[in-house]
Amino acid sequence: MSELFALAMPWWEFVLRAVIVYAVVLVMVRLAGKRALGQFTPFDMLLIVLLGNAVQNALLGQDTSLGGGLLLAATLIALNYVVGWISARSPWAEKVIEGEPVVLARHGRVLRGVLRRELVSKADFEHAMREAGCAALEDVEVALLETNGRIAIIQRPESR
Repeated sequence: MSELFALAMPWWEFVLRAVIVYAVVLVMVRLAGKRALGQFTPFDMLLIVLLGNAVQNALLGQDTSLGGGLLLAATLIALNYVVGWISARSPWAEKVIEGEPVVLARHGRVLRGVLRRELVSKADFEHAMREAGCAALEDVEVALLETNGRIAIIQRPESR
């Protein structure tokens, strides 16, 4: 029973490992783009599961104790809270961590290069148009890829 909480390394090493893995994975996810976060497909779910498994050893090392797992969980939750707190209070941090909306279309013209760069398919764009009630591309004043991966369509005033 005593080995249930016996740590295989010092407590601070768990915290350091969690901080490093969190920061590196945050950068990787940020570089993956908005669409990677905005819409979950079966492939995205598989990626999350495999990513969790891939970083498990980097977090735990040789430790398999309950205490080590709980310490890591608490550290990751605290890190997530701190990142959210900072990004809510600093426009610069918010821009770096969450990014900025990207214009996908303007005045009825799709910016195809931007769609390709942001990994937005034609089908996804058309789906967003239908959800916004846009019957034709000419009705689009501006289309934005929001920081959460959602496509927001603003219609031209005369087509509403």
